[in-house]
Amino acid sequence: MAQVESFDILVFGGGKAGKTLAMDQAKAGKRVAVVEAGLIGGSCINIACIPSKTLIRSAEFAHATRRAAEFGTQADNVRTSLDLVRNRTAGVVAEMVAFNQSGFDASGLELVIGWGRFVSPKTIAVETGNGVRTLTADKVYINLGTTATVPDVPGLAKANPITHVEALQLGDMPTHLLVLGGGYIGMELGQAFRRLGAEVTIIESGERLAPREDEDVSSALLDVLQGEDVKIALGCKGTTVTGRSGQSVSVETADGRHFEGSHLLVAAGRRPRTEGIGLELAGVELDARGFIKVDKHLRTTAQDVWAMGEVAGTPMFTHASLDDYRIVASQLKGGDRTTQGRIIPYCVFIDPEFARVGLNESEALSQGIQYRTARLPMDVVPRARTLSQRKGFMKALVAKDTDQILGFSMLGVNAGEVMSVVQMTMLGQLPFTALRDGIFAHPTITEGLNMLFGNVK
Repeated sequence: MAQVESFDILVFGGGKAGKTLAMDQAKAGKRVAVVEAGLIGGSCINIACIPSKTLIRSAEFAHATRRAAEFGTQADNVRTSLDLVRNRTAGVVAEMVAFNQSGFDASGLELVIGWGRFVSPKTIAVETGNGVRTLTADKVYINLGTTATVPDVPGLAKANPITHVEALQLGDMPTHLLVLGGGYIGMELGQAFRRLGAEVTIIESGERLAPREDEDVSSALLDVLQGEDVKIALGCKGTTVTGRSGQSVSVETADGRHFEGSHLLVAAGRRPRTEGIGLELAGVELDARGFIKVDKHLRTTAQDVWAMGEVAGTPMFTHASLDDYRIVASQLKGGDRTTQGRIIPYCVFIDPEFARVGLNESEALSQGIQYRTARLPMDVVPRARTLSQRKGFMKALVAKDTDQILGFSMLGVNAGEVMSVVQMTMLGQLPFTALRDGIFAHPTITEGLNMLFGNVK
């Protein structure tokens, strides 16, 4: 049996929570090892947030260049090279990877690259390029994240579809990209590839896009995408796939609709990386969906083993994973920070952006919470007019019997930044009147909050 190497802390997976905890504890003098299959810095900077938003930025620039005449500039014969877009994206990722590697090196943690699995409680065997290393620690933190789901659709696996990972690495432009799934990833990449020059059809099994949002949001998202000639097919149940992505691929629905494309992108959700890693040998239990069971302190069912980030069922955002780090770090310092009562915002990077924090109307109604609402079209915000970005709206929910803000949704330019202003008001438990009566600089998008909250009855 291989010699067992002992550490104070062992982090299984180098995502946002895991790598931050590891560097923090290594700097504090602990002996720390991070087991990572190969994505230095985690999936966010390698295959998810950073590369996707870099590609989206290239698509925004191409779109803006084609609109140059609206702003008084003539730009003729605009062309896009997906090969150059891919190279720019790869360059941004490489810089981020190098930055993370330098942080690891400076902290003093030991990065072990290879496939790992539990072989006994708090003990992981790692298949490295130089054989197997067996590591154990007083405390173990699992931060393995999720991977794209390829649903059990007839013919889909055989068609060798691409996921967001391969989509970000394409060098040749698809002539017609079929997107299976109308969620956030499908909308972001669908719009981006349309702007880069591909024909795009989004095929969604539900009756509307972004089904977790209110119907007015779904309707507005539909208008935005269709306004850029992204084809949207809703209610596509009983799909069957034939052909091969990258060559010629077809999707047919039970009601007889037929879609032909050159590439097929699957954007149908994500599943946790919990299979085949020996969790049963570690005493770590899963819930019915396959995520690791954790309590409010992110402790698993195994003694001195925690799980963080998406693999623990945390909302699938890097900033949520970072807060998981804060929770486990708090315990190491004798604190009692928990997952309860967290206000976790998010932003969807279509153009214009969609951002939300707190409850929407659907959630408030399902929870029996009474509320007042206010809505403001972006078209009346002066800054939106000067930018010629007038699509979308802001919407706020305020408690019926108090002046506390329950939630905020926005589809519009700079939505993520404006949403953060509302979030800080909610964190400070300030009344909505603080935003109604606050003095915001003119002309900014944020001053629209004056008008929005002025509409609360």
